[in-house]
Amino acid sequence: MITPAFELTQDPDFLTIKIRVPYARASEFDIYFEGEDFKFYAKPYFLRQLTLPGRIVEDGREKASYNTDEGTFTIQLPKENPGQYFEGLDMLTSLLAPKKSRSAKPLVEEMAASAELSEDNEEEFDWEVEQIPYEESTPPLQHPYGFGNLRSGVFQRLQDELSDVIDIKDPDQTPAEERRRKRLAAEAAKFEPDHYLADFFEDEAIKHLLKYKPWWIDAHKKMRALQGESHQEHDSPAFVVFSEEEREQMRKFTNKSYLLDKRSRHHVYLGLIDILLAYCYEICVTEGDKNVESSWNIRKLSATLCWLEVSFSSIHDVLVSFGRRVLCYPLYRHFGLVTRAFNDTVMILQLGKAAVLKCLLDIHKIFMESDPAYILNDLFITDYCIWIQKVKSKKLAALCESLQKTTLSKSHLGLELEELEAAAVLVQEEEKALKAAGTVSKQQLLCSESETSDSEESSSTSSSETEGSDSDEQESSTSEDGEINSFQGTLQEERTAPLIDCNGLRQGTNTWAMEVGDGKSKVSLQSTTPSGKLVEELEMQIHSAMRLSEQPEGLATAGCVSQEQEENPVPKPDRFSEDAAGKGNFLEVSPKPNPFLFLCSTNEDED
Repeated sequence: MITPAFELTQDPDFLTIKIRVPYARASEFDIYFEGEDFKFYAKPYFLRQLTLPGRIVEDGREKASYNTDEGTFTIQLPKENPGQYFEGLDMLTSLLAPKKSRSAKPLVEEMAASAELSEDNEEEFDWEVEQIPYEESTPPLQHPYGFGNLRSGVFQRLQDELSDVIDIKDPDQTPAEERRRKRLAAEAAKFEPDHYLADFFEDEAIKHLLKYKPWWIDAHKKMRALQGESHQEHDSPAFVVFSEEEREQMRKFTNKSYLLDKRSRHHVYLGLIDILLAYCYEICVTEGDKNVESSWNIRKLSATLCWLEVSFSSIHDVLVSFGRRVLCYPLYRHFGLVTRAFNDTVMILQLGKAAVLKCLLDIHKIFMESDPAYILNDLFITDYCIWIQKVKSKKLAALCESLQKTTLSKSHLGLELEELEAAAVLVQEEEKALKAAGTVSKQQLLCSESETSDSEESSSTSSSETEGSDSDEQESSTSEDGEINSFQGTLQEERTAPLIDCNGLRQGTNTWAMEVGDGKSKVSLQSTTPSGKLVEELEMQIHSAMRLSEQPEGLATAGCVSQEQEENPVPKPDRFSEDAAGKGNFLEVSPKPNPFLFLCSTNEDED
């Protein structure tokens, strides 16, 4: 027989049961209900028994209808006490439990066989068979693990997959205190200060992740708003909705009853907080878009799953363990993510066991899709999904209140985070100071270089002005000592005209002219670009020419002109002076050290 898909809703007067039975024969179905029991049969579907959280009654107001298009039966049953609220209608696994299974009797009972049957079996029994399963299962019972510490010996059969699921080696032979000691040592060795400080200072990505809002934030706001209006508490089903896939998950679970002592129940509640914290971190950093690393994140951040931790003594121990693992293992290692996961876990617990169950179902799905992690479903998550449906809401509310009162700071984690941050801030301030000093020195160097260049330019300008003033003084002194003859006007008119040397070539604009009369020199100077070095060379040439003045006139003239053209081709004579006899003469040097180019002439008649 097939167990059909079903869901339950309620209003103040009626309980509504909607059962989906596609391809069933609608003309043949049976419904039975009385008190807290409900049964349904429509071949091939059989809902053996639903144990309701409240009583219903048959008083003529009950109704049933069938939708052929959807293949669903809708049954309305009146409540025995109108206005009563039925709690846990979405806990489908617990509703499927037979009433007799809620007793405290052991799930497995040993039945005593009759003497005759025992004797018959003794004849057929092989005494040579060793009781190996019993002997192997005895030692691991000393160090159990799993939900409520009800499992042991599991990893002896799964040695190949052990390293991919948990961090502890040989958990069956490792006591709880030794697990805790090894876990703390592994976390201390794994912590990387550089990684933590990088996320601490460069937290743009962290701030972006913290802005994400999962589904429970909106549900929590709606719950608070409704509670503020009606001033009474409401159960979470009004704010938490299960998908059809999640309902199918719950229907597939086999209902169980768990006989837990006080210590085991304490560990189960603390383990639930540890698992929810890891799940909230995963949803935050992936922004609800789960990936291949989701399974690793959840089991790695939960010491309950990764180290089979069963030695938590308080909620504070759980928070410290989670905080240390967040700062040691995942990609984003920031204390702000620890605080965010803490606040999200509080919201989920405040929403009630429906919200907790929805999260556990999501974890169950994540582990089921991960090849090695499915073992954790068998050890923890499946049992948590079944157990949470039977937990009283008052106990869950008390757990949430205790969690809210617990505080966690960086100093509690034992990783010296505050000292690291203070040292990093000091280093940053020193780097900023050094950088500022380097900038100032660079600016000063640039200023000094600019001042040096300015001083060089001013000195060069002043030297050029000095040379110009010396040249002017030389011209003025020359003009005062000499006498202006009648040819001065003619020379002034020819200054701008093209100049022809004695060889018939056109001269440039840089020319020198000199006239002689009565033993005294009369000089007319024209130069656009005088050069100090050129003046010195010309002065040396004049002195050499004076030494040659004793030579014959023709030879001296030719030698002078030839030497002038060879050694200094730039300045060339533009005019020449003639005496009364028409012969060329050399000019006498002025007493002052003023260099002059001299011009010689030839008598055309003598040619």
